[in-house]
Amino acid sequence: MVERRNVFYKIPIVVIGAGQAGLSAAYYLKRAGLLPGKDFVVLDDEVSAGGAWQHRWDTLTLTTVNGIHDLPGYAFAEAVPSAGTDLQANKAVPAYYKFYEEHFNLQVMRPVKVKMVYEKRERFIVETDGVQFSARGIINASGTWKTPNCPRYPGWELFKGLQLHTVEYNNARDFKNQHVIVVGGGISAVQLLEEIAEVTTTTWVTRRPPDFRNYKFTEEKGREAVAMVEDLVRKGLPPKSVVSVTGLPLTPAIEHMINSGNLDRKPMFQEITATGVRWEDGTEMKADVIFWNTGFRHNLKHLSPLELLNQHGGITMSGKLATRVEKDHRIHLIGYGPSASTIGSNRAGRVAVRELLDTLGLKD
Repeated sequence: MVERRNVFYKIPIVVIGAGQAGLSAAYYLKRAGLLPGKDFVVLDDEVSAGGAWQHRWDTLTLTTVNGIHDLPGYAFAEAVPSAGTDLQANKAVPAYYKFYEEHFNLQVMRPVKVKMVYEKRERFIVETDGVQFSARGIINASGTWKTPNCPRYPGWELFKGLQLHTVEYNNARDFKNQHVIVVGGGISAVQLLEEIAEVTTTTWVTRRPPDFRNYKFTEEKGREAVAMVEDLVRKGLPPKSVVSVTGLPLTPAIEHMINSGNLDRKPMFQEITATGVRWEDGTEMKADVIFWNTGFRHNLKHLSPLELLNQHGGITMSGKLATRVEKDHRIHLIGYGPSASTIGSNRAGRVAVRELLDTLGLKD
């Protein structure tokens, strides 16, 4: 627990966030010879280790999650010996992160919420709800979990039922005997739709027809998707979601859902009513729950004083893996654009650290 004092610390580098990307960056900073607490600090607004993983739904297990990717220097299976069992992801992954932080003595400061970052006299002032920092360089790894995207359709405030986003989901049993409209065309929407459909009535709604593709998601496919997103951010355009690039793989589970009728998708409704939703042609449907699986936005509000956004609403990125802000090479964003996936975070952390140390003239 951080002692709350009005203190102002000068330090070379501040890392914001202690999820996969932030811990990866911290590892490579220490490996380059920088000392935690002296040459760099890692700030995290969570009470305990685990990043966004500690908030995932209870039924997401190590056998159903898309994949747990090792942090650099210490494998998940070594830190969590029972990783092959059907453990809850929101327990096992935080345990791994906690072990990792302690093993490498990364000294993550928490809970510390970064409120604002601005420039003053060629340094970055990092204002938090506790200790204040003055830094030469910033590695931002704040992720997206804290900024869910929930589009407010007309009539939102009229609905008398329950509306929730993926971040608020706990267990399908909470919806038993209720009609749930699941909104969203990503992999999480499909996974949770399958889970909820086992206990109650569901309706699937998406903005665009689902893009099912009959292929197995491989590393090569992943690299192709990353390359397409990287091209966007290098041009200063907002990054797209991975599923918009890769589509939805037609797995046996998805084929079963299609055959059972649970993936009988309906187009997006036009408005929300007090008791449900209404489409453009006047068709209405009653619902008890509207479940928004509509993704996330990058959590970058604290960087707004730096005016990094361009006229397209994106940030022009550069560097070997497009983690470096082109407008200011002293700022790196990990978890933005091509490094948003957990599989890309480690490599991005290594490259970002190397490039930032070079920019600042620090040893590597």
